[in-house]
Amino acid sequence: MMELRAGLPDALRAEAAALYWNAFGGKLGRVLGPERLALAFVERVMRADHCIVALGPEGLLGLAGFKTPEGSFAGGSPADLRAVYGRWGGVWRSGVMQLLGGEADSLRFLLDGLCVRPEMRGRGIGSALLAAICDEGRARGYGAVRLDVVDTNPRARALYERRGFVLDRSTPIGPLRLVFGFRAAHTMVRQL
Repeated sequence: MMELRAGLPDALRAEAAALYWNAFGGKLGRVLGPERLALAFVERVMRADHCIVALGPEGLLGLAGFKTPEGSFAGGSPADLRAVYGRWGGVWRSGVMQLLGGEADSLRFLLDGLCVRPEMRGRGIGSALLAAICDEGRARGYGAVRLDVVDTNPRARALYERRGFVLDRSTPIGPLRLVFGFRAAHTMVRQL
């Protein structure tokens, strides 16, 4: 039995940070690591009102964050980085993260991270979360949902394609590939 719920309950913040880090730590680890600090940062910056969670008897099964003009699920600010990593640690991390971009999109609803517990993958949780994100975008008046997936994650890209997302463009990240471990980000869009 799975329940989808808008928002992240406070009692699940640490579990959600760990789930998010499990999904994105491979990409962000060189910048946001070490893991204990990364978990502290992610838990600090998660916006409970900018996600949909999947809950089951096992606890948190997955989550889908989104970005609006008011902010993103796991963005944070330079001040958040300094609070967790110290003055200099926050400054250089902020600079590197800004190089990745993070533009807003007033025409399309933005998915800001989808993650499912590893042992629960392949059971329809990701598909249910994507459907809920599409419903949320539609309810907010958007005509499409946009997401980015890295070239080193073919499993996620295949899920998005099965759920109706099509490739809009691929953006190489150049020398940043040495820091983040992927060569390009694929922007995918699904019309609502």
